Amino acid sequence: MGKLDGRKMSHAALEEIRVRAVQAVLDGQSPEVVIKAIGMTRGCIYKWLAAYEGGGFAALAAKKIVGRPCTLTATQLKWLFRVTKRDPRQLYFEFALWTSTMLRAALWQEFRVKVSKPTMCRVLHRLGLTPQRPLHRAIQRDKRAIEHWLAEEYPTIQNQANEVGATIYFGDEAGISSRHHSGTTWALEGRTPVVATTGQRFSLTMISAVSARGDMRFMVLDHSMKTPDFVQFLERLLVGAKKPLFLIVDNLKVHKNGTVDDFVLATGGKLRLFYLPAYAPELNPDELVWNDLKRRLGRQGCRNRRELKSAVIGHLRRLQKTPAKVRSFFRERHCQYAAMPSY
Repeated sequence: MGKLDGRKMSHAALEEIRVRAVQAVLDGQSPEVVIKAIGMTRGCIYKWLAAYEGGGFAALAAKKIVGRPCTLTATQLKWLFRVTKRDPRQLYFEFALWTSTMLRAALWQEFRVKVSKPTMCRVLHRLGLTPQRPLHRAIQRDKRAIEHWLAEEYPTIQNQANEVGATIYFGDEAGISSRHHSGTTWALEGRTPVVATTGQRFSLTMISAVSARGDMRFMVLDHSMKTPDFVQFLERLLVGAKKPLFLIVDNLKVHKNGTVDDFVLATGGKLRLFYLPAYAPELNPDELVWNDLKRRLGRQGCRNRRELKSAVIGHLRRLQKTPAKVRSFFRERHCQYAAMPSY
């Protein structure tokens, strides 16, 4: 029989073993026999007996293990947690992203307390903080306008769509270049692999529209988006539409001009345009179409415009035939407000 490892046992169990062992010796049993029956090392029983002689059974009680005291006080920990929610530039740091080194410097500025980098990292993890890739938002964002859109504007649009049986689409444009690369590959450590691609520069412009039902329409251009291109996309969007369409887009100039207004007016109510708050792309589920596209195409390494265009159209067509994936874009945290389809 192997020896018991007390380090793997709970404090309560160890205390019970100590008390029972000492009691057995007091009742007349041999210490050697008692400790052998328990399965622990020989010296344990004599330590327990010595402790009992010095303080009785209370000396055998489990004691709280006290480690090294926390380097930072509760006030300092609270301040550290709160300061990570602020922009470092507000505290006159050069960069906008918090690092453990910058937090150590901030702690010294505020409390004149020095901690090592490993200690700072451990403290941050204890506070539930982890290093993350941040989202970048334009400083021109109007928070009140975004709140108004979520609380009043979009619910109103949805109610109007339900009244006339319209389908709500979200539309957006994006560009992709021959120099766009993403993803990783396996290789020997210290030897960065080389992927042969073209050195030529060429790009495509794409526009699409998605609905919470999983519908998707798109168009690919060899040049930058202009007003006639947007009108052409609107014409295509209306092809085969038996119900009115509500299209929500951003505030790009090609979306808001007299030519577009005249076309929408000429549809006789079959199409209506609405506009998202400025600098709030996260509210548009169609943005996720481009994220999905660029993640995939960034790993292909197209060699010419024809290959790039073929890859873009192929991916968008596959996505078009997968309504479940299109619907999943509306379940993203910032887009859930639009997840309920209108009919």
